[in-house]
Amino acid sequence: MLLQPIQHPTATLIARTATAQDDITGDGTTSNVLFTGELLKQAERYLVDGLHPRIIVEGFEKARDATLQFLEEFKIAAPMKDGIVDAETLTTTARTSLRTKVHPELADHLTGIVVKAIQCIMRPNEPLDLHMVEIMHMRHQSALDSRYVDGLVLDHGARHPDAPKRLENVYILTANVSLEYEKRYGDLASCAWCEGSCVLKAV
Repeated sequence: MLLQPIQHPTATLIARTATAQDDITGDGTTSNVLFTGELLKQAERYLVDGLHPRIIVEGFEKARDATLQFLEEFKIAAPMKDGIVDAETLTTTARTSLRTKVHPELADHLTGIVVKAIQCIMRPNEPLDLHMVEIMHMRHQSALDSRYVDGLVLDHGARHPDAPKRLENVYILTANVSLEYEKRYGDLASCAWCEGSCVLKAV
C-alpha cells in the first residue's frame, strides 16, 4: 500500500489511517481499514440525502470524544511488578496478535520467543527500544525452527578454514570499526592468529 503512489483522496485517507495504526500499535491495520471504509459508506448515505459534510464531520468528532471517554472509563491497568508488565499479560497480548497473522501452531511457538525478547530489553518505567531486538532470517529453515537467542548471533562463520570451532574461557572483543583489508592503507601488519590470512592496520 505504501509503495504505490495513491492519487484518490479517499484511498489516501485510508492508507494514512492504516499507516498510523501500524506505527502506533503494530497491529489492527485490517480492522482499521474496514472500519474507516464503513464510516465513509455510512457518510455517503447522508450526503446523498443532502446533509452538509461539515455536520457529518462534527458527528464523527462527537463519536470520537464519546469513544475516548468510554475507553478511559473501561480500561484497566496492566498488572505490573517492579515497573514491568508481568509475563502472563505479555503472553496473552502476543498470542492474540500473532494468531491474527499466522496459523495457531506457529503463533503459539512464536509467542514465547516474542515474550522472552521483550523481557530481555524491557526496563522499568521506560519505553521499549525495539531496535535492541534483531530478527535474523535463516535460509533452508522452517518457521517452527525459530528460536530466541539471549546474546549475539554471528552468522558470517569463521574467517579462516583452520579457525577453531569452539573456544572456552576466552576474551571477546566487540568493535564498531572494520578490520577488513583496504588497499588505501600503506602500512599493514599480518594478524598472528590467522597466519597472514587477514591484515590489520599497523598502529
